[in-house]
Amino acid sequence: MIGHPILYSFRRCPYAMRARMALYCSGQTYELREVILRNKPAEMLKISSKATVPILQLQTGDVIEQSLDIMLWTLKNNDPAGWFKPERGTLDDMLALIDEADGDFKGNLDRYKYAPRYQDSDPFFHRGEAEKYLYVLNGQLETNDCLFGSKPSLADYAIAPFIRQFANTDRGWFDAAPYPNLQEWLKVFLSGEPFIKIMHKFPAWQSGDAPTIFEC
Repeated sequence: MIGHPILYSFRRCPYAMRARMALYCSGQTYELREVILRNKPAEMLKISSKATVPILQLQTGDVIEQSLDIMLWTLKNNDPAGWFKPERGTLDDMLALIDEADGDFKGNLDRYKYAPRYQDSDPFFHRGEAEKYLYVLNGQLETNDCLFGSKPSLADYAIAPFIRQFANTDRGWFDAAPYPNLQEWLKVFLSGEPFIKIMHKFPAWQSGDAPTIFEC
């Protein structure tokens, strides 16, 4: 048994961002272990063969390896802001929209942002393919400030870190693109308390360090 859940994280990873925001907004206290991805700690590799962040080790020793599963776990325990209860649509609707982000959109985002890593990858082609998802989101924000109503829900927090990553690939292009609703939504997200709180910089964790306890 351990005193608090332990989260292995990397500050700039969008998957880790959304896990940290869910833990923060659910009021879950946890031990944060910031990871340098080129020098992953043996303790993390021992509990998960995935070897990528985020990884959450529970007090029981059970391990949650996927960021969306971490979000669902902590919000099922406590959801004070009603992330599971959007004003429009259902939890299943939100999960479907998130699945699109995690699937085709993320695949195209990676080939746009990290084109040299992919043989014969055309970044502009993949930017165009990713735009199909931006168009969907921009349309969904036509009559609402958030994706499923006037207040942010699970979908907003699960998707926004990836839109941020896309936007930062070529900020000038993104800011001039014809997605005004999405641009305003991202601006509000980036200035919001959950994002600002979880983006505080912590030193990389090493075995034997005193615990860094993240409390809300």
